[in-house]
Amino acid sequence: MSPWPRRTRDAVVAIADQVHVQGALGYADWSRMEDETHVKMADLIGAGSSDEIAFVRNTSDALSMVARGLSWTPGQNVVFLREEFPSNRYPWESLAEFGVASRIVDLDLADPEAPLIAALDDNTRLLAVSAVQYASGIRMDLPRLAEACRERDVLFCVDAIQQVGALPFDVNASGADFVAFGAHKWLLGPEGVGVLWMRPEWRERLRLHAFGWHMAEHPGDFDAPAWRPTASARRFEPGTTNLLGIAALNASLGLLEDVGMNAVEALLRQRVRHLATGLAALPGISLITPDAPARQAGIVTFRAGRVDTGALHKHLVARKVVCVPRAGGIRFSPHFYTAPEVLDRALNAVEDALRA
Repeated sequence: MSPWPRRTRDAVVAIADQVHVQGALGYADWSRMEDETHVKMADLIGAGSSDEIAFVRNTSDALSMVARGLSWTPGQNVVFLREEFPSNRYPWESLAEFGVASRIVDLDLADPEAPLIAALDDNTRLLAVSAVQYASGIRMDLPRLAEACRERDVLFCVDAIQQVGALPFDVNASGADFVAFGAHKWLLGPEGVGVLWMRPEWRERLRLHAFGWHMAEHPGDFDAPAWRPTASARRFEPGTTNLLGIAALNASLGLLEDVGMNAVEALLRQRVRHLATGLAALPGISLITPDAPARQAGIVTFRAGRVDTGALHKHLVARKVVCVPRAGGIRFSPHFYTAPEVLDRALNAVEDALRA
């Protein structure tokens, strides 16, 4: 969960002040802001237009819409890694009630895509993967997986929460049929806002499970005797959206636009290298995150052989180092704005723990 930029905090305060003083008087302006945010998000991920963007509650919501929106036949299966975050496991495992099997494979750090590709068979309907693994931090070769899926007529669904906002991400270049992510990590936004993107041909093929005024073709015509879902991705936005969350996300996207994702990537890679180099120089430290730049994003996960992971985490948190235990080690997640001296304080805290 990232700290908010100042402009993001200010945007939320401004909306709160408006509602406090004048209620819904600014509703038209907020609707335009929401439209603008759809456009900014489409630009960020290389979507064809803002019509391809749906704002949902979170990544879990988006992936569940895909899992429950597809038509399934008993005997089909979904392939995914054992190491996936629960949000990218539970929706697929829930399909067992329809006779759909989960083919769960173990991550191979030496060749991460190989076990997934090997698990695809004639009954595989969908391959689900995270663009960047949340625990190890390894970045997956999405085009390679997409090609394997196309060759076997398998759908490809990507959880991109650990890449979008950290490194450039293009939905079309990824080869995915469906992409889901939340706003509260590398996008510098709030919890409670997620994004669902899919190839346009899937919008009307995916079964809807939630309905409301906002998803209609003419959302302002409340007295219409008949209605139908809009053709755009907003068909997956059934009711009133998270105004404060979208206002915050809009401001954060503006910051990423101003800096530029190429600059964000370059700055983030410097910080990842700074941490990885500093950790590798400490006695007993082993890096879990691969060293190859093509396999890295913004996560650096490591083990300290002589120190219990739980004790190390407790020590670091007491030193006000924001980190989490993952993959049997500790995960650091700097962003492009993190100052080198902050990284050094984290490294010093690790070194102190090794001496204790």
